[in-house]
Amino acid sequence: MNDLSGSTVVVIGGSSGIGLETARQARAADAKLVVTGRDPERLDAAREELGASATTLDLGDAPGLGRFFGELPAPVDHVLVAGGGPTYATIAQMDFEQVRSVLEEHLLGSLRIARECATRVAPGGSLTFITGTHARRPGMGLSVAAIAAAALPAITANAALEIAPVRVNAIAAGFVDTPLSARLLGDALDERRQQLRDTLPIRRVVGPADVARLALHLMTNTALTGATYDVDGGQQLIP
Repeated sequence: MNDLSGSTVVVIGGSSGIGLETARQARAADAKLVVTGRDPERLDAAREELGASATTLDLGDAPGLGRFFGELPAPVDHVLVAGGGPTYATIAQMDFEQVRSVLEEHLLGSLRIARECATRVAPGGSLTFITGTHARRPGMGLSVAAIAAAALPAITANAALEIAPVRVNAIAAGFVDTPLSARLLGDALDERRQQLRDTLPIRRVVGPADVARLALHLMTNTALTGATYDVDGGQQLIP
């Protein structure tokens, strides 16, 4: 288990951003890949690029999750959950049906995946969640993103005990320069990038490759379980 050669890596949300870059790095490490995504066009592009098995999947679809894991070649070695982004809105402006859907996906979806991994991941294999750092500081419009970011470390630690010897970890990512970030920020993207270059201790913007490298380390380092690891370029250190 100290490398990925010949192992099977499942990337949920592997058609874009952090998930796609992790799949690329796993493929370069000679892993066999199963990727999922919601957008059929992006998923087809990822399948062609990676030579992966690919399945359309929505994390909020409980029956669909069950079918997906039930059809996996058992056991798989590693599962990364990178699907789904946060929603941003002030309490006054919230669409509560959308909020319910987001929390269902992030919280109950994570628990459902952990339950499936208990029997579908090989002993000593890994489950890794991607979350954010929104819970650290309050801000306008961050309530829902903060709830999800605060809950994932608790789910991770408890799952690490309950589904052992499968290892469970989480990555808390700050701003990452992904297509999702570009869609959310629009015309303000370049200004945000420059602000981060000027203020982050690392003096550059964190990219998907930075997060993916940590994800692969969590897959292959069999001493690591139950913890949440930051990839934010030192953003939490800035007052």
